[in-house]
Amino acid sequence: MRILISNDDGYQSPGLAVLYEALVPLGEITVVAPERNCSGASNSLTLQRPLSVFLGANGFRYVNGTPTDCVHIALTGLLDTHPDIVVSGINDGQNMGEDTLYSGTVAAATEGFLFGIPSFAFSQVNKGWSHLDSATQVVREVVERYMEWPLSTPFLLNVNIPNLPYSQLKGMLATRLGKRHPSHPVIRQESPHGDTIYWIGPAGEARDSSEGTDFHAVEHDHVSLTPLQLDLTHTDQLRVVNDWLMRCG
Repeated sequence: MRILISNDDGYQSPGLAVLYEALVPLGEITVVAPERNCSGASNSLTLQRPLSVFLGANGFRYVNGTPTDCVHIALTGLLDTHPDIVVSGINDGQNMGEDTLYSGTVAAATEGFLFGIPSFAFSQVNKGWSHLDSATQVVREVVERYMEWPLSTPFLLNVNIPNLPYSQLKGMLATRLGKRHPSHPVIRQESPHGDTIYWIGPAGEARDSSEGTDFHAVEHDHVSLTPLQLDLTHTDQLRVVNDWLMRCG
């Protein structure tokens, strides 16, 4: 199996290193990751300047751009053939609910999915890399399960793993995205030069963490697997908008 690996924490991330070690026995691995942390980069492409690809001391290729840049360059400029799967992670912190709209980890996997390639995004629920060995075991298990029983169509699977010893995980659940409250306000400070500066505040707490959501699953020590889609059409509002246009007439 040919596997393309990327992330949003950068090519020197501990999560990327263990992801590589977990998957290297399973096939031919190519790593193309960002030069530095790109958390919150979402699906942005770098269009205002050229990009370069470098080879790191750890043997991983890295790009002075976003996670989406990395996968896009790999698929359209570096690799002779497309990989069988794209795997992004392991992220330092959860990507649940609306996080998926901002996440660079999810974005790297999304770029693979846009090219028709089955893609996975893996994240640990809490920051700090605790029990990373457990998360690595989950990654290996999920990918091996796909290799043995592949799904019939390309997919984008968002996986969140509680920071627990493997023996304490209660299995895997297929989930839907929960919902968060609005983000906390920006943090206003003054720079050393006297200018007003702003830091983006933390994400909002869970608003819908009911049974069946990703929030509920990890809260109860399950690994959450959420299939994502890219069609943003609000189908239920098509008739509403059409009626509004007719009235405005």
